[in-house]
Amino acid sequence: MNQHQGACFCGVVQFQVSGTPEAMGFCHCDSCRRWSAGPVNAFSLWPANVLEVLSGADQVAEFHLTEQSHRKWCKQCGGHVFTDHPAWGLVDVYVANLPDLEFEPALHVHYQESVLPIKDGLPKMKDMPAEMGGSGETLPE
Repeated sequence: MNQHQGACFCGVVQFQVSGTPEAMGFCHCDSCRRWSAGPVNAFSLWPANVLEVLSGADQVAEFHLTEQSHRKWCKQCGGHVFTDHPAWGLVDVYVANLPDLEFEPALHVHYQESVLPIKDGLPKMKDMPAEMGGSGETLPE
C-alpha cells in the first residue's frame, strides 16, 4: 500500500496517509482562499481513517468556521496541515505538505468564486459534484 508522509512547516506535526486519494483538484471557494492566503487551494481528499498523526498531535489546533470544515494547523509554526470534512468522511491533506505525492488534479470546485481563471482543460464545477451535495453543474473555461 502506498504511504505518503508529510509535516507542518516546522516539522513538529508529522503525519502519513495510506493508499490513494479519493480526489485531487483545486478549490476556488472564498473560505479556502482566505485560509490558504492564496488565490486557489490544491487539495487531496482521503478517507479520514487513512490519516495517521505520527508525532505532534498535541500541537494540532483546530478551527470550525462551519461544521463542514474542521481546519487544523500546527500551534508552533502556524502551518496548515489538513482539514476534516466530517459529513463526507474525508480529510483534505494539503498537497504542498505531501512532497512525494504525484499531484494529478481531476477538477476545479467552487469555480464560480474563482479570482484566478485557469485554462487547463479540467472540469470547472460551479460548486461541488452532485454526489458531494453540490449542484453538479460545470462552467466553461
